[in-house]
Amino acid sequence: MSIPTPRWSGSDPVSPVDEEERLRELGYQPVLARRMGGFGNFAISFSVISVLSGCMTLYGFGMGTGGPAVMLWGWLGVGLFVLCVGMALAEVTSAYPTSGALYYMADRLGGRKWGWYTGWLNLLGLLGAIAGIDYGAALFTGAFLHLQWGFDPTPGSTMIIFMCILLLHATLNLFGVKLVSVLNSISVWWHLGGVALIVGVLAVVPKNHQSPEFVFTEFVNGTGWENPIYVAAIGLLLAQYTFSGYDASAHLSEETSNASVTAARGIVRAIWVSWIAGFALLAGLTFAIQDYAGAQNSETGVPPAQILIDALGTGGATALLLVVIVAQLFCGNAEVAAASRMVFAFSRDNALPGSSLWRKVSSRTQTPVPAVWLSVGFACLLALPSLWSATAYGAVTAINVIGITPAYAIPIYLKLRAGNRFEPGPWNLGKWSKPIGWIAVVWVAIVTVIFLLPQASPVTVDTMNYASVALVTVLTLATVWWFVARRSYGTPQAYGSAREQAEMSDQIV
Repeated sequence: MSIPTPRWSGSDPVSPVDEEERLRELGYQPVLARRMGGFGNFAISFSVISVLSGCMTLYGFGMGTGGPAVMLWGWLGVGLFVLCVGMALAEVTSAYPTSGALYYMADRLGGRKWGWYTGWLNLLGLLGAIAGIDYGAALFTGAFLHLQWGFDPTPGSTMIIFMCILLLHATLNLFGVKLVSVLNSISVWWHLGGVALIVGVLAVVPKNHQSPEFVFTEFVNGTGWENPIYVAAIGLLLAQYTFSGYDASAHLSEETSNASVTAARGIVRAIWVSWIAGFALLAGLTFAIQDYAGAQNSETGVPPAQILIDALGTGGATALLLVVIVAQLFCGNAEVAAASRMVFAFSRDNALPGSSLWRKVSSRTQTPVPAVWLSVGFACLLALPSLWSATAYGAVTAINVIGITPAYAIPIYLKLRAGNRFEPGPWNLGKWSKPIGWIAVVWVAIVTVIFLLPQASPVTVDTMNYASVALVTVLTLATVWWFVARRSYGTPQAYGSAREQAEMSDQIV
């Protein structure tokens, strides 16, 4: 399938839109600082996708759920379908460039209830992503300290590292979107350079490499399930988890110049660049495996770390682990920025308990400070079960996928249902809009079902896939809270309404 070339209205595809006026037309008075450029907007989604975080963190999971064949071919297939989802979502983003992003699109295209449930799913996914990314960084940090100083990475010590990382990311996000943009721009080159360094070193230094036949055809099943198709489907979680978070570009729309074009473009660019870089990383790592079983049962608790140790020795492995950890820190910082903007926007429309607090914006930095603290605080709570269960981290990553992936498809489906009532923005797919949109919706429906299924057999308290529990819980809470907040919740039809004027007065502190 050839990738369509998006078209833009007007003779100049990059002619700037008056984004502040466009935001007012959508119903919101601008209160956030528009200090992010097009590259910075792309960089935040690229940083959140973070192949050095997702691929490395879940590589051990992939080794037992299909092995090399599923990891490599699954990456290529999932990446293609995710690109379709991203292009379809980018088209809707161009029409509605607001911090609320997915839920605002759903509200406009389908009504208040569509927006309400989309928002809660999106919020669950974003907060789960913070927990998954930063806890993964804590695991890799523990492995690094083990190699360097003999540190024992127990669940308790890993949790302390995790909380320190959350505190670091909250602090960095309090300085304003300009610093976030600069860090994300650095992150792009760190990720690309890091992938090139890791792949290059693993291609040259090890004396032995696996054969192409092993890398592209070896199937490994450590799940306890007998059906290879079922196991391969579960193994797609590695790629699908990594290919999430690209809605960050949409959530930062109100802080991006010419967002009607650059935010949409940022989503698509982040996906295809990550697609190429991630495949190179997975291939390089898999070719370099010296002892498959040994890597799976590594004392470090991190299989990629053991692969690096076996291939390069302790010194080389330690240096490359540091590269990965820094990339993971960039990733988590970007995710906190995206999640806090979602909290801010959802509270701006009175959807969360305590909305009057969470929507406040600092007059000095024009940053939603309370929303930042709520985001990292809730992410910390999500990861606490990792103190008692070794499988809890897998549940957190599944929560991220099961929350955010359906939320991507809802506005796309509603756009398709709306037909000609949907007014495209300056970035749109033209005649490709419907076919790509339906491919995206069907793909999301399939992976949503897959990631609710048990991932290990027999199913016990320790091996249970708690994504289904999380999904039911958040939908139940959203339904209960709907009956409490339905009178006050709503996206504004036009800025200047009595309700909007009254509420905007308490947003700046």
